[in-house]
Amino acid sequence: MSTVQIRSKGVITLPIDLRRRYAMSKGDVYTLVDLGDGSFLMVPQVSQVAHYGDRVAQVLKDEKVSVEEMLQVLAEERETYYQDHYVED
Repeated sequence: MSTVQIRSKGVITLPIDLRRRYAMSKGDVYTLVDLGDGSFLMVPQVSQVAHYGDRVAQVLKDEKVSVEEMLQVLAEERETYYQDHYVED
């Protein structure tokens, strides 16, 4: 059990042990659910864009591929797809 205090502008600082345990960091977004009787539930809202962006960045790093190389391959694949699906012989 921890005690927190509401500061100016409604800011609440969560104890460090909770932030570490749940890997909470600056910029994370949560939905606050009012359970009634003064009880609240904080539910993390994980950005799918950020999540997949992090995954892509990790794959690029692991495979030692630059962003420029990835964009070049995507452009080539896009052209191949266009030729295969929209250009008549």
